[in-house]
Amino acid sequence: MEVAMKKITDLMASAPQTLLLVDGSSFLYRAYHALPDLRSPSGAPTGALYGMINMLKKLKSTVPTAHAVCVFDAKGKTFRDDWYPEYKANRDKMPDDMVAQIEEIDLAVRGLGWPVLSVVGVEADDVIGTLSRQASASGWATIMATGDKDLTQLVNEQVLWYNTMSDEVLDNNGVTVKFGVPPERIVDYLTLVGDAVDNVPGVEKVGPKTAVKWLTEYQTLDNLVANADKVTGKVGENLRAALDWLPQARQLVTVKCDVDLTTDVPDLDSVLYRDEDKETLRALYTRSNFRTWLKALDAGTSETETTKKTSGDLFSTDTGSTESMAVALTKMQVNTTIVNTTQGLTDLISTLNAAELVAFDCETTSLIPHQARLVGLSFAVTEDAGWYVPVAHEGMQNLEQLPLDEVLTALKPWLESHQTRKIGQHLKYDSHVLANHGLQLNGVVFDTLLESYVLDSHAQHRLDAIGERYLHVSSTSYEDLCGKGAQQIGFAQVAIETAANYAVEDAALCIGAHRVMYPLICADEGLRNVYEHIELPTSHVLFEMERNGVLLDAHELKNQSHHIGQELMALEKRAYELAGQPFNLNSPKQIGEIFFDKLGLPVIKKTAKGAASTDEEVLQKLAEDYPLPKTLLEYRGLSKLKSTYTDKLPLMVEPSTGRVHTTYGQAIAVTGRLSSNDPNLQNIPIKSEQGRKIRTAFIAPSGSSIFSADYSQIELRILAHLSQDPGLLSAFKNFEDIHQRTAAQVFGVGLNDVTFDQRRMAKMINFGLIYGMSAFGLANNLDISRTAAQQYMDSYFMQYPAVLQFMETTKQYAREHGYVKTHFGRRLYLTDINNRNMGKRQGAERAAINAPMQGTSADLIKLAMIAVSAELKKQNLKSKLIMQVHDELVLEVPNDELDIVKTLVPQCMANVADLSVPLVAEVGVGVNWDAAH
Repeated sequence: MEVAMKKITDLMASAPQTLLLVDGSSFLYRAYHALPDLRSPSGAPTGALYGMINMLKKLKSTVPTAHAVCVFDAKGKTFRDDWYPEYKANRDKMPDDMVAQIEEIDLAVRGLGWPVLSVVGVEADDVIGTLSRQASASGWATIMATGDKDLTQLVNEQVLWYNTMSDEVLDNNGVTVKFGVPPERIVDYLTLVGDAVDNVPGVEKVGPKTAVKWLTEYQTLDNLVANADKVTGKVGENLRAALDWLPQARQLVTVKCDVDLTTDVPDLDSVLYRDEDKETLRALYTRSNFRTWLKALDAGTSETETTKKTSGDLFSTDTGSTESMAVALTKMQVNTTIVNTTQGLTDLISTLNAAELVAFDCETTSLIPHQARLVGLSFAVTEDAGWYVPVAHEGMQNLEQLPLDEVLTALKPWLESHQTRKIGQHLKYDSHVLANHGLQLNGVVFDTLLESYVLDSHAQHRLDAIGERYLHVSSTSYEDLCGKGAQQIGFAQVAIETAANYAVEDAALCIGAHRVMYPLICADEGLRNVYEHIELPTSHVLFEMERNGVLLDAHELKNQSHHIGQELMALEKRAYELAGQPFNLNSPKQIGEIFFDKLGLPVIKKTAKGAASTDEEVLQKLAEDYPLPKTLLEYRGLSKLKSTYTDKLPLMVEPSTGRVHTTYGQAIAVTGRLSSNDPNLQNIPIKSEQGRKIRTAFIAPSGSSIFSADYSQIELRILAHLSQDPGLLSAFKNFEDIHQRTAAQVFGVGLNDVTFDQRRMAKMINFGLIYGMSAFGLANNLDISRTAAQQYMDSYFMQYPAVLQFMETTKQYAREHGYVKTHFGRRLYLTDINNRNMGKRQGAERAAINAPMQGTSADLIKLAMIAVSAELKKQNLKSKLIMQVHDELVLEVPNDELDIVKTLVPQCMANVADLSVPLVAEVGVGVNWDAAH
């Protein structure tokens, strides 16, 4: 921080005037994504607004100059869109919550006294580029405040690039160190690697390392192009294939520095801070309930100083009973020791062995667990100091590194010891990394990712976000260190000194955050139970499951892909016939023209822009009466199956194991449920025949079988337990068909007289009420009148009155506390439960009813995994868990162990909790996953 600020002050001292250029669009997005979903008393989002104000206040005090301007992108297309229609085409539209804050942000920026500039037809980068060139021509210094790496091409002796989030300041040398090329070669560099953020392709398979190598050898892009025939290998072929494209790519990534600004900025002296508009700010702070800033404004004190000094809340939420904290952050500072000698490693291990608790973190080559390899390891025993052991940094490094084998051999006893207590952030991933090197991580007693998740599942659980929330410190992000998008470099390419500070920050943050979070967990018996007896042991089981993977029949999937492809062609031909012309089956515009203009189909609903919608819901409704929408639905469903599963899954087989290894996300779903990623094994559709066929490709090796165990009607059983409704309790205790019983009572018929259709409707009522379904929703699902639906619901609650009482009590508890609980004590927060917006409030009430059931179900399946895993080990069986899908556990079982497992697994699943109703697991066995159902 001090070095960075010295660069700024030295440059300012060297020039008669300094121009501060703020990339307002960059600030806006960073403010929005950096802060949680903050709300005003009216329920309006305020996170981006708060972040924007805070960043501009800090910047104004950091760079004390009279001349400044905040530049935003103007609405509409720019000249680059005319050059290249696909420019930025991959970007998602601005989030609605951000759009809702734009008007207030504009008022705030102007109210704070900042000149605001946006020029139609050009981007903020081009305005900044033009002003910086004008300033340089006048002998002024320029500070560009931005997070956009593209603007480093503008850096020169008079222009600095300043990332306010990380306090990183780049001059000529800084740019060269960070990217490997000087500022005047950044355009050439970007042309070669491309810009994924702006959808500008580079040379295929050329990353930062290759681009730097070429520019170092040939000096410029023009020289490289002139010598393209000399570049060997596949990258040489790719370069030559891109020669026709490179001029346009260079044009797209070059910041325009000659924009006509005479209308907005007649001269540089015109971009001056104005006095703050206190009335505008007072009204804005009042609306947003930014109380500390409002108090400072009314008292006439410096808001910036107040923000720095206070550690209290700056605004309150609309709940009336709880308050969110937003405090000024301080930059984290750690003392880092780089260990690159044998004696240093010996001393470090002695310290680790003597420590009561050690935080450690693996820096790696990849985020994919089975592919990641070590680049370095960091350790900390306090929150202000630590050690970094580099082992595989590449390139021209200033420091020596110990051999990887020597480091791992020395650390192996400590890493594998159950007696040395360890803590880290997401240590399941680190366990994979070490396992890739033949080491087993033991002694894990805490995990800050899981601590954060248990305390507030709705929050962000990245380590930097945890540090901001609990320690009020900002830390270096991975993107600050390595860049992002096409410009991102691998961690192995980062200079060891820079990498060491970042890595030790992470380890030290774990220690500091744990010391705050763990006492909060221990203060609540339920949270402590969830953390220590559910989440921590689940993490270990998930690691085993991910390592086990599942065997995949790639040949079977390729055959399925072929057959689906043929079906898709047949469906496409049928769609053309029904439409009376060929058309793009994936084009909403063309579909709309055929549906509503040519065929005269009824308009079900409209888009936000007023056009007739052709979304999934509309197609489902139209498909009831018209053949073309039905054909399109079939086409879309099969197309998704093909692209997502039958085509993709064979490509995801790990060559070293011949298996697919999913990654289970343990801290993602707010209810406690696990998620499955890369590939997602939990969303394989099973309602269609083609979807079920995909499961036939999940197989067991010769001599083994796939074994499935699925909790039966688990959420209804949990509802019976939580509500203590006598009717539900009796039905489950007597092992009755709950849907048949509900049908008999709701429709007033004998148990044996219930029809298939009545049972179907009763099933929908049972499950619909779990999700807080209204009479309107039930009417839509059953295709009956709302009056009839209300009568069914009234009849249901007459038969099960304790269910209605439970629902009302749960909603009231949520209103008073802001959360509900699972049976085991997990808290599920409901931020909108007291929102003044009726729609949001009712949505939160529905979630409050469902959350205890879904959350308890998630806890139960995790406890079942823990119990099954432990029992398999206890009995020394070769059977192993390979998948978890919602309420189902899937195992790979040697055939000679099937009889044991058929008894063991259901017993484990039934006995993980003592509920008022029996827990039942239904099991199946087969040669593949589908056959096991």
